[in-house]
Amino acid sequence: MKIWTIANQKGGVGKTTTVASLAGAFVKRGQRVLMVDTDPHASLGYYLGIDCEQLPCSLYDLFLGHKSLTLETVKTHIVPTNVQGLDLMPSTMALATLDRSLGHEEGMGLILKKALKLIEEEYDVVLIDCPPVLGVLMVNALAASEHIIVPVQTEFLAIKGLDRMVKTMLLMGRSKKINYSYTIVPTMYDKRTRAASAALKQLNEDYNQELWQEVIPVDTKFRDASLSHLPASHYAPSSRGVKAYNRLLDDLLAKDLCHVKIS
Repeated sequence: MKIWTIANQKGGVGKTTTVASLAGAFVKRGQRVLMVDTDPHASLGYYLGIDCEQLPCSLYDLFLGHKSLTLETVKTHIVPTNVQGLDLMPSTMALATLDRSLGHEEGMGLILKKALKLIEEEYDVVLIDCPPVLGVLMVNALAASEHIIVPVQTEFLAIKGLDRMVKTMLLMGRSKKINYSYTIVPTMYDKRTRAASAALKQLNEDYNQELWQEVIPVDTKFRDASLSHLPASHYAPSSRGVKAYNRLLDDLLAKDLCHVKIS
């Protein structure tokens, strides 16, 4: 089971769109996919037409009951979406209280990893959406992940947020003796603007080795897909944005295969 985390310490850079788009692309390829929403705003659920506050269980309840996790209890925290083969472990606003209520407890950073281990036979792929804040939720997401995808809007302030995200991964990696594998993905690229071109040039100069050498373009089909509560791959499969995410997925899978061979 592949586990990829989509993270950045800046909001509005395309994390949720990236999760939904990659999830849809995986499903189109016949994979069983679980999306895990660790962002208290629950944007991923609303994107897919699920009102997470009305559900009986959420990721928050899984954290509360972390001392007695079993395969069956983890499965009760998962809901189907309106796309066959695509499930969601939903968020809720209550997750925002986790750092204050449970963050001090020993082992809190590994709860999600342990939960996903229990369901590794149920899914081919897990994609984790992160909040733009370093705390127990992001720590859990990074600890559970094999590879980290860092979407970065092609504009100056987003690059500054990327610097913080990379420093976070380096600090966590040192403390846990892990060399995090990550790919930076330029998003919302508008070739008509000088700012986007300048930002892309800066990304190439600063992060060439980790940078995906293509871009996710600005595409109104992403907004239309969210209004229809579908991944863009299912709403507008021939759109330029979907084609870009498919190329990204091809490259990530090729990178993953190379990583396996090396190790």
